[in-house]
Amino acid sequence: MSTEIPHVSEQSGDRAPERLALTHATVIDGTGAGPAHDMTVLVEDGRITTIGRSAEVPVDAGVRTADLTGKYLIPGLVDAHVHSPALEEITPPLYPLAGVTTVREMWGEPLHHTWRRKIDDGELLGPRWVIGSSMVDGTPSLWADDAGSVILAGDEHAARQAVRQVKADGADFVKVYSRLSREAYLAVADEARRLGIPFTGHCPDAVPVAEASSAGQRSIEHLHALLLSTASREQETEIRRGLAEVRLEPVPSSLDRYHRWFEQIHELEGQAVRSYDRERARSLFHRLAANGTHVTPTLTVHHMLERPGELPSHAPEWTYLPRWMTASWPDILESLIGGRTARQAELVRAAYAHRLRLVGELHRCGVPILAGTDTGTGYAVPGFALHDELNFLVEAGLTPMQALQSATSAPARFLGLGDRTGTVEQGRAADLLVLDADPLHDIRNTRKIDSVVLRGRLIGAAKRRRLLAAVEKAAADAAPPADGTMVSGGCGCSLHPRTRP
Repeated sequence: MSTEIPHVSEQSGDRAPERLALTHATVIDGTGAGPAHDMTVLVEDGRITTIGRSAEVPVDAGVRTADLTGKYLIPGLVDAHVHSPALEEITPPLYPLAGVTTVREMWGEPLHHTWRRKIDDGELLGPRWVIGSSMVDGTPSLWADDAGSVILAGDEHAARQAVRQVKADGADFVKVYSRLSREAYLAVADEARRLGIPFTGHCPDAVPVAEASSAGQRSIEHLHALLLSTASREQETEIRRGLAEVRLEPVPSSLDRYHRWFEQIHELEGQAVRSYDRERARSLFHRLAANGTHVTPTLTVHHMLERPGELPSHAPEWTYLPRWMTASWPDILESLIGGRTARQAELVRAAYAHRLRLVGELHRCGVPILAGTDTGTGYAVPGFALHDELNFLVEAGLTPMQALQSATSAPARFLGLGDRTGTVEQGRAADLLVLDADPLHDIRNTRKIDSVVLRGRLIGAAKRRRLLAAVEKAAADAAPPADGTMVSGGCGCSLHPRTRP
């Protein structure tokens, strides 16, 4: 390894947080308050100790000082839906280097727990990590044996055992999936409540969204189930009947299973779009808001699947992933969506436009929105994909401030970290992002990163460039799995070869 490009794991920073003074910044604190100009933020022992006007906050001698004149200081971002590729020198550091200081792992594996320990011990550069269970799905699952660990729960007994297993394994929450039966799903909900562990994930095909919310599901991932639940009362009966008739052949390929599921679901979504009932939708969304049910739209992956003609052939951040991985994306996407007729293509285009409408309506009805990307799917680079998601949320009708909150204070509270991170306030952890341009003027400015503060340690612009160069080299050197193993890279939206955790 070149001495000019440091090994990522060796450049995680000192274990001890720094004493920092971030001076003359415009602070956007994540609470919803307007920007505060010419502010100084003092950091000690990894926490924010003082925030005030630069003219009024003295800085002690010997404190490391960064003059942020002309720059914008915001909370570190949270990606609330990731499936992290098992590449230790690439994935963990990419998140904070792209401004993402906390992630919620939606398909937990032992490797993620190892990474979290190393990060907490100062051995590895990476974000705060909230880690879910393996998928808990019905039989046959949408995932075959080529996809990593899946817990099959075909009945009430197996469902309760699944919850006990993931609790014993140390997962932070139970991840429920699309093909659970209603009986098994309600058993998961009851056992999770009994054991005091949250459950979240997909709303199963057999369970209406309103029932899932009332059962205590803390967040609903993606927009398939929500779209299907906003049809007219007359059409809903037909859609529920259609969902009950969805069938999967237990073929050995997860791609084939998902392709077949998408074909059947998209037909039902077409019915729902045509019969959309705004008043029924608003009634449902008010119920979700009253129950405290959050929604993670993952517009990034919906856009990838439903607007494939708009996907880039290359993007600068792709250099931070192995070429063998990015080169596989078009073929994998073709396996998932290939063979669409002109009518089917029009159905999914209309569904995507409708999803944007639903996100705006969800927000107006008070449903908390979480920014999540389904990173691990094709065309989504860890950390960088969240900036695309923020842009999609603004397209859906959120203001830039509201989009920022969906990736800062809202997920921090949801994850139980609201007293530690998610805002720029006294006493909060110093997980911060320094931008060169105003994200409230243009949400795309979150990509214009100058530097990052992670757990009280400043990764300045020069060091950030060196670390990104190290990730780029690690990506160039990474060999594909020798056995060609295919394992899951997301929530049914893509697979890619990677080393098994």
